Amino acid sequence: MKNFALFLVVCFLWSCNKDDQVETYTYTLGIPETMTKVEWRSQVAVQAPKPIASVGKIYAYQNYIFINEKHKGVHVIDNSDPTAPQVVSYINIPGNEDISIKNDFLYADNAIDLVVFDISNINLIHEVERLEDVFNYYSDYQMPAEVQAADYSNFDADSQVIVGWRVEERTEIVNYNESFFSDNSLATNTVGTGGSLARFQIVNDFLYTVGSFELKTFDISNLSQPNLVNTNTAGWNIETMFHADGFLYLGGSNGMFINSIANPAAPEYVSMFTHWDGCDPVVVDGDYAYLTLRGGNACGQELSTLEVIDISDKSNPTLVAQHALDSPYGLGFKGNDLFVCDGASGLKIYDKTNPLDLQLLHVFSDVQATDVIPLEDRLLMISDAALYQYNYDDQNNIVLLSTFNLN
Repeated sequence: MKNFALFLVVCFLWSCNKDDQVETYTYTLGIPETMTKVEWRSQVAVQAPKPIASVGKIYAYQNYIFINEKHKGVHVIDNSDPTAPQVVSYINIPGNEDISIKNDFLYADNAIDLVVFDISNINLIHEVERLEDVFNYYSDYQMPAEVQAADYSNFDADSQVIVGWRVEERTEIVNYNESFFSDNSLATNTVGTGGSLARFQIVNDFLYTVGSFELKTFDISNLSQPNLVNTNTAGWNIETMFHADGFLYLGGSNGMFINSIANPAAPEYVSMFTHWDGCDPVVVDGDYAYLTLRGGNACGQELSTLEVIDISDKSNPTLVAQHALDSPYGLGFKGNDLFVCDGASGLKIYDKTNPLDLQLLHVFSDVQATDVIPLEDRLLMISDAALYQYNYDDQNNIVLLSTFNLN
């Protein structure tokens, strides 16, 4: 595995001599900075609370909120009093993007590994199990956007992980009478979207995790000793996963993939709903899926929308409604209320009593909204800088309970 490579198509600044077929080109080269896996794994530790520099995903469990520090770890917050949340600790997990919890066992990705923590005593969180090298989506960890080609020739994937990048500008002369791509450390990279993140979902005795192209199934009937039992092709550039009524809905940059878990140990592909390229979270309630497509960035298109998909026939999902948005991110629902995070345009709440004709009820435009978790008695919402909690017992009288600054 030493000389594998994924590249973006190199943009050339070139001149050509037609007589001798010689060209010069300039490109930005990324050279990975590495660390041994032994050293990498030894960095996982529970530490004292600290500010969040880069807010990631949010997860709620009992009276606690867990907030991911992008690619670094998880902040643990005691939310027993929603009006005054308190940070309890920080779990340093290099490369972490997702967590999921069942019965006081927390599952987290440590980049290439799945790590299990016992959180039954929140003040004595500790690692109890590790499955090594079960994830393979880590090879392009945080590659800088300006990198047009990468040199993996000195990277040994069997014993090292990538922790950063050194960026250099290179100018080369190519004689097309020779083979430019003769070195197998060079190849084209068709991956066009950055930041494709894995998702975790627990359904009964199974943990499902999805990366850019793979859906993995872990048997967690023994919570402290998960077992990888299946790996499927997930689709293309998968970003999110949602479970409802025995099906997994995988949101990708160009479509929503539906998988049946009638056999929970072996998810089976059912169908795909195709849309134009866009970042794509999805939630499902009954016969309808709701997904947001964010354009105007690396995700693809310029338009941003909320789409309603009829999934009553799982083999033939059908678009039934669209609503214009500005810059949508996460979404969630409780009853007939659909909560949509529209970035700098705030939190938007729709009545979905009639999914074919959503009605906009409220807009909270004074917040930057990234993701939501609708709990039984309140709504959690996160932005790049704060955790907001709202009481929504009465949809006509939604009250802000607290604002907890994260930075």
